[in-house]
Amino acid sequence: MEQSLFIQWVNKYFNKITLSVVEKLNDTKNPLTYLHRRMLKKDFSVSGKWDSISIANTLVAADVVAMDSSLPLKKRDSISKASGDIPKMGMELNLNEKQLTDLDTIVAQNGTESQIVAKLFADTPKAIGGIYERNEAMFLQGMSTGITLVQDTENVGTGVRIDFGYKTANKFGVTTLWTDPNSTPFDDIKRVLDKANLDGNKVIRVFLDSTTIDNVSKTTQAKQLYAFSVGFVGSNVPQPELEQLNKLTTNRYGFVFELVDRAVRYEKNGVQTVVKPWAEGAVVFTTSDQIGTLVYARLAEQNHQVAGVTYNTVDDFILVSKYRKTEPSLSEYTRSQARVVPIIANVDEIYLLDSTVIQA
Repeated sequence: MEQSLFIQWVNKYFNKITLSVVEKLNDTKNPLTYLHRRMLKKDFSVSGKWDSISIANTLVAADVVAMDSSLPLKKRDSISKASGDIPKMGMELNLNEKQLTDLDTIVAQNGTESQIVAKLFADTPKAIGGIYERNEAMFLQGMSTGITLVQDTENVGTGVRIDFGYKTANKFGVTTLWTDPNSTPFDDIKRVLDKANLDGNKVIRVFLDSTTIDNVSKTTQAKQLYAFSVGFVGSNVPQPELEQLNKLTTNRYGFVFELVDRAVRYEKNGVQTVVKPWAEGAVVFTTSDQIGTLVYARLAEQNHQVAGVTYNTVDDFILVSKYRKTEPSLSEYTRSQARVVPIIANVDEIYLLDSTVIQA
């Protein structure tokens, strides 16, 4: 690795551009939304390990005793813990000889700084965004199944499996598949809400994919409940939209549906595939907008930086660097690296319903 060929512009703009990329990625107007950034709190790990401590936090009533009587000893809540090493992720992009020659031509012809900067830093948003995309994919898969699984088929490197330990007692099926218009999804939902209430939890959001919410709205039960809620009279009851369903669920049950319709693009050996990480048919009930942590650790290269390479750390955990290589041919590289993993911790307050499985 050697110093960038365009070090004067790197020194002037690299820091500003990396920071602006993060601000743009976190902008709610950006079409690529990141649910993990809303629902996970960043947490620095000195040891380079993640851990998730789950406490069965049950609340029991106090005993009424006579004056001067001793107080009965109650059972402590059970505690379980899962842990592991924080994996490393990263990617590289490069400007090849032809692209560098084109950039040299722009400089030689006194091109504007905006033209030069646009060409030189075109890969920076992709490098930073790639870390966010992987985190989002891991989070959505983990939230909708209880397990994050990065397979070798979608990743150049090592497969990773993390089991967050969703409680068996908090997993449900349905009485009739929701693809059947005669199914009763709100009866299935009520069973989950009753279990949450019994646990002392209040569900505020129910996450599900677009196909599943469409199946719900097509059922006779959803149409009838909607018609009743708005005072509709007639036999041809319309199919309620998401906003209309949320008015119904807010008033009747105290929660809102939230649609998860997110695709992530993977690349391996030059071949790109588009995958939706949320498990189709999964319905996840949460009691809080914070359900875990985004755990990160320092990279070895942050402590042992390579001479000639220009570095910048953004969003606390992403190390972005620019440099050049001369083998196998001259190229200008942009690299991003991170040791980070999304961890779902509040598993005692998360309920999972699989609308594709009939519960025995």
